[in-house]
Amino acid sequence: MQYTNITFDIAQILALLVVVTLLVRHFGGYMKRVYQGERNLLSPVLGPLERVVYRISGIGSDAEMNWKQYAVSMLIFNFVGMVVMFAILMLQGYLPLNPSKFPGFSWHLAINTAISFVTNTNWQAYSGESAASYFSQILVLMVHQFLSAASGMAIVIAFIRGIVRRKAETLGNFWVDLTRGVLYILLPIAFISALVLVSQGVIQNFSPYKSIQLLEPTSYEKPKLDEKGEAIKDASGKPITEKVIVKEQTLPMGPVASQEAIKGFGTNGGGFFNANSSHPFENPTPFSNVFEIFLILIIPAGLTYTFGRMAGNTRQGWAIYTAMMLLFVLAIGALYWAEYNGNPLIHRLGVPGINMEGKEVRFGLGGSVLFSASTTATSCGAVNNMHDSLTPLGGMVPMVLILLGEVVFGGVGSGLYTMLAFAIIAVFAAGLMIGRTPEYLGKKIEVTEMWMSVITVLAAGVFVLIFVSIALLVPAGLSSMSNSGPHGLSEVLYAFASQANNNGSAFAGLNGNTVFYNLTGSLAMLAGRFAPALAVLAMAGSLVKKKFVPPSLGTLPTDKLPFIIWLVSVVLIVGALTFFPALALGPIVEHMIMQGGI
Repeated sequence: MQYTNITFDIAQILALLVVVTLLVRHFGGYMKRVYQGERNLLSPVLGPLERVVYRISGIGSDAEMNWKQYAVSMLIFNFVGMVVMFAILMLQGYLPLNPSKFPGFSWHLAINTAISFVTNTNWQAYSGESAASYFSQILVLMVHQFLSAASGMAIVIAFIRGIVRRKAETLGNFWVDLTRGVLYILLPIAFISALVLVSQGVIQNFSPYKSIQLLEPTSYEKPKLDEKGEAIKDASGKPITEKVIVKEQTLPMGPVASQEAIKGFGTNGGGFFNANSSHPFENPTPFSNVFEIFLILIIPAGLTYTFGRMAGNTRQGWAIYTAMMLLFVLAIGALYWAEYNGNPLIHRLGVPGINMEGKEVRFGLGGSVLFSASTTATSCGAVNNMHDSLTPLGGMVPMVLILLGEVVFGGVGSGLYTMLAFAIIAVFAAGLMIGRTPEYLGKKIEVTEMWMSVITVLAAGVFVLIFVSIALLVPAGLSSMSNSGPHGLSEVLYAFASQANNNGSAFAGLNGNTVFYNLTGSLAMLAGRFAPALAVLAMAGSLVKKKFVPPSLGTLPTDKLPFIIWLVSVVLIVGALTFFPALALGPIVEHMIMQGGI
C-alpha cells in the first residue's frame, strides 16, 4: 500500500517553503528592531518589564562589552546553568512535582544531560516519560531550552555587529541581548505556539500517569534479571527469558505543549517523550506536524534578513538565505528520492512501494521527509520518524546536513554565524584567485579572520572524527553497538556528529547511556558549541576595529547569484573533503551492499 501522494507531498513542501520565505522579511525585521533596542510591536507591553529586569539584576542597558567581556559573560552564564541543572537532576527524587517518584539521574547521565541542554543540543540518553519528573522537565529542561536558544542568538547578533559597525571597540551587551531574545522573541511566540498545539491535541497537564485497562491481555518475553539488574544467562550464554502478561497500559501525562513549542521554536529538539515528535501526545495531526516544522525553520531563516537589515543591505541577507534554501531543497529532493524508491530487496519479495519503515502513516512520506530534513538542516534534533530506519542513502542525507555544520538553516544563531564563516572563506578563496585582498561588507579579511573562520567551520568535524575513531577502537565504545558493519559505523558517526554539531537527534541502535558515551558525548557537545562560538566572537572583535573600505570596481559582489553558487560550492567541497571517507565506509557501502542483494 502506498502511503503517499507525490502531488500532495510536493504541494505541502512548496507551501511551507513559500510561507517561511514570505515571513522571513517580517520576522527578520522584527528581530532586528528587538536587538537594536528600537520600538517594536511588543514594546508597550514588555518594555516596562525589560527595564525592571535590568534594574533588579543591575544590568546597564547602555553599557557595552568588547569581545572578551562578551565571551566571558556568555561562558559564566552557561557554566552556572550547567551546574544548577546537574544538581537538580541528581536530586530529582527529593524535589516536588514528581508524581511517579522518579529517582535522580546517575552522575554521568546528569552531566551529559546538563551539558546537552545548556549547549542547545538536547541529546537525550534517557527516556523522558520514565526518567524525568515534571519539575525537571519544566524548571530545568524547558527553561534551558529558552536560555540556550537566546544565548546562541546573542552570539550571532554580536558577530553581525562586528561585521557592520564602522571602526568600533564593542559588540553590545550579552545580558541585554539575552534578555531581549527571551522576552520579546522566544517567550511570546512559544506561548502562542503552545496554545496552537493544545488545539491540535497536544497534552498539557500535571496529572499523574494513567493506567488504562486493555481490551484483551497481551504477552511478551523479557530477560530475567539478577539483583544487580543484569540479564541471567544459561550455560550456553544466552539470556533466560520469562513470559510477561500485560493487562493494562500506563499512559504518561505532563505539561507537553509548553515544552513542544520551545523545542521547535528554539531549535532545541528535547522531546518530552522518548518517541519525540512521532508520539501522538507531542505531534497528533498532520497540521501539528507542519506547524512544528515551521517553528523549527522560522528563527534561523529570519535571522538572515536580520543580518541584511543590520548591514544596511538586505540583498546580503537574501543571498545567504538563497544559499541555504538551495542546499535545503537539494537535501529534501535527495531524501524523498531515496525513500520513495525504497529497498529493492523488499521489492523482489513482491511488495512494491516506498520505504515506510519507522515512519508514521498519518504524516506519510512527504511529512516525514520534510521533518527529517528540517530537523537536521537546523540544529533541532526533534524527529517524527526513526532515522535508523531510513534507506542507506536516505539516512546519509540528514547525516550530511549535520556534518556540514547545520548551516542550512542551522540552529538559532549558530547556523547563521557558521554560514557567515563559510562566506568569509569563500571571499578569501575568491580573492586569491583574482589577486586582490579579500573584503566582506567593507571589512578586509586577513589572517585572524581566516583562522577564526576555519575553527568555526571545522572544529566540530574534527572532534567528530576523533571521537568516532576512539569509539571504534575501545571495547567501551564497541560494546554499545547493536549493529556491526557499515550500519554500525553509521550509528556511531551519526551520534557524535549530532552531539558535536549540537543537533541532538540519534540514529538509534546505539546504547548511548553508558559512562563512555555520556562522557565522550559531553566533551563533543562542549567543544562543538563553545569552540566555534568563541572563534566567532574573537573574529567579531577583530572585524569591529577595522575601518570600512568603500566598494570599488574590484570588489567581489557578495549579494549576487555567482557568489551564492560559489558559497554553496565551498560548503559542499569542505564537507566532502572532511567527511567523504567516513561516509564511504558507512552509508555508501551499505547502499552498495543493499543493491547487491545482501
